[in-house]
Amino acid sequence: MSDLIAKTAIDRRMAEILTPVIEGMGFELVRIRLMGGQTKTLQIMAERPGGGIEVDECAQISTAVSAVLDVEDPLEDAYTLEVSSPGIDRPLTRLKDFETFEGYETRIETTEMIDGRRRFKGVLAGIEGDEVLLNIEEGGDTVTVGLHYDWLSDAKLVLTDELIREMLKTRKAAGFIDETQFDDIEEEPSEAEE
Repeated sequence: MSDLIAKTAIDRRMAEILTPVIEGMGFELVRIRLMGGQTKTLQIMAERPGGGIEVDECAQISTAVSAVLDVEDPLEDAYTLEVSSPGIDRPLTRLKDFETFEGYETRIETTEMIDGRRRFKGVLAGIEGDEVLLNIEEGGDTVTVGLHYDWLSDAKLVLTDELIREMLKTRKAAGFIDETQFDDIEEEPSEAEE
């Protein structure tokens, strides 16, 4: 399992326990993290295989995951369970994500230095084998770099107007946004019209 999905040993253990539950419900695990704090938070990001997830589906996953965790009890301390969608400026964790979001701006970090740097920002250019292709600006030119998937420690989409427009268009086409549920916008007449 990739470090992008489950970073630490406890994350990987949780993924081993919960991935079959999530997949059995028809969803895919995008990322799992146990985050510290006074009360720890177990954050699970999931989505349908074609992308997207609704609030009631997150609640269904939460209920199923809670039941399994009550039996398995892998966490000794108290924690809060948080199940959510990956969001618009989502983390990219699976190799297929880098292909799905080709053409969008992203930030990628690597575990080791590559050509003197660990952070890369550019436009995804798809995948080639196990390499993530990224178009980056260098000295006024666009250069395509290939980063092995196993080298990546963090990757996420950059929130841009184009990304927001595309995600709204996709949700509307999938029937998740019903414009009849919104009030019409009424504009006040301008002084010139009066």
